[in-house]
Amino acid sequence: MVTKESEQTIGRDEPAPAFDLPGTSGERYSLDDFAEYEALLVVFTCNHCPYAQAKFDLLNDLAAEYDDVAVVGINPNDAEQYPDDSFDRMTELVREGTVAYDAYLRDETQDVARDYGAVCTPDPFLFRNEGGPEEPRFLLSYHGRLDDALNPDDEPSEFYVRQAIDSVLAGDPVELEFLPSRGCSIKWRDD
Repeated sequence: MVTKESEQTIGRDEPAPAFDLPGTSGERYSLDDFAEYEALLVVFTCNHCPYAQAKFDLLNDLAAEYDDVAVVGINPNDAEQYPDDSFDRMTELVREGTVAYDAYLRDETQDVARDYGAVCTPDPFLFRNEGGPEEPRFLLSYHGRLDDALNPDDEPSEFYVRQAIDSVLAGDPVELEFLPSRGCSIKWRDD
């Protein structure tokens, strides 16, 4: 297991890179599919990494608690080398309730992860919707740690992502500085 920390590549107030990805629901998703939400939390994650697994419950809770925030997991890992990250396994985790995000998407080409500059799982990006449902325009408000539990067995005492979401929903700027997320490195395909 190779541990990495996230890096800043998208600046605050920059737009979310576009995507068009298949989801475990059987549908394809793009940014426009989340137009009715005030905020969009995109988390690059996976099925097998203990760091990512440790955040399943938090992400599920966020998806359940915040009606105005879409929680979207994107799995970019090479499923040939890591079969636990296959689309079938993603679908199983959703079906059994282990993963209950608003959408769980597969980035087979890994292009979306590269566009976002994601390097680890989990690697979360919170965008606010400046354009509303008619013309959604998702701009970065926060990129960094979900909480202060840096290791899978740590218990969190501070939830940075909740602070960031609450600020966005209140129409306030997110005051949190970038604190890198930590997790397993994204499993890139050999090119």
